[in-house]
Amino acid sequence: MHIDMDAFFASVEQLDNPELRGKPVAVGGSSDRGVCSAASYEARRFGVRSALSVVKARQLCPELILVPGRMGRYKELSGKVMAVLHEFSPVVEQASVDEAYLDATGLERLFGPIEAIGRMIKERVRAETGLTCSVGAAPIRFLAKIASDLDKPDGLSIIHPHEVHSFLRELPVGKIPGVGKKMREGLKRFGVYRAGDLLRHDRVYWEGRLGKSGGILHDRARGIDPNPVEPVGAAKSCSAENTFHEDTGDRSLLRKWLLAQSERVGADLRRHGYKGRTVTLKVKFSDFRQITRSHSLESPTDNTAAIFDLAVELLEEVDLPRPVRLIGVGVSNFGDKPRQMSLFEQPAKPENSKLDRAVDAIREKFGASALTRAELLEFRKK
Repeated sequence: MHIDMDAFFASVEQLDNPELRGKPVAVGGSSDRGVCSAASYEARRFGVRSALSVVKARQLCPELILVPGRMGRYKELSGKVMAVLHEFSPVVEQASVDEAYLDATGLERLFGPIEAIGRMIKERVRAETGLTCSVGAAPIRFLAKIASDLDKPDGLSIIHPHEVHSFLRELPVGKIPGVGKKMREGLKRFGVYRAGDLLRHDRVYWEGRLGKSGGILHDRARGIDPNPVEPVGAAKSCSAENTFHEDTGDRSLLRKWLLAQSERVGADLRRHGYKGRTVTLKVKFSDFRQITRSHSLESPTDNTAAIFDLAVELLEEVDLPRPVRLIGVGVSNFGDKPRQMSLFEQPAKPENSKLDRAVDAIREKFGASALTRAELLEFRKK
């Protein structure tokens, strides 16, 4: 079963501010350089979608109301949704802040037919949050996700076992998760428009032409999905990034952004008890071309200075042929086992974790602005 909150971010804003209800609302950046992270159904009628630039969104819908995002509030309500799902099944996999998979195997004996379970989930989510969700159920994981999108908003769609093959036969191939625009265009050369078209040839044929993805695609067309619903374990990465109001090629300014971001990432890692070995730099240029550069440390870290120092090293290795629109830093590769150092290997520099944690404690008690690094004093005033 797949549960998908309806226009989640925008619906939360309409829930908390009744004056926004029934109006075209988008959640996004406060300037024309930002993008929409969500759009209400009223805005979607004009073609406004997530990831659309604010400028384009306003062109499509002059009456669009743009509101800043409130991730803390979205996470709060997301937690309530996940708690509701755990009332029905112990096996819940949260796919994102606004969607999750639920293993409904055997729940009929407790709650009745699958349609009744879907209705109960929808009613409980609405009672706990005031929001609607769309529920899709199917014997196959990826089909449950597709089903949840069939009758939005506030929908309930069930694909029963005996309906799977007929449903897949007519399913547009682009509806299969993982099939993007480029693959759709490539499949057209083979006369493939619907999932059923893939069954004109066997798995070996598609693997020979599309590689591993061709075999997976053929499995999907046959109704095979080996991925079970699995509760999500530990986080895999932690990152921070910023889009600038004005593109810049000033490396000094970029370093200050990296320092501020490294502070955020380091604090987040320490708050959740994570350490990571791999630091990744992300740069997006004014022409929207994006690059990433990564380097792995010998041992995992949550230290702000260590993250920043490596991010700066990565930045120094990057040419800046155009002004920079966005910069970000992330840490990943958590939980690696300690590796014994070789005889001639130099030990890593000691990390000042006590100072980091003291700063964290002061900011937790007195606010994020209670302490500011000297390098960022003028930067934060801007």
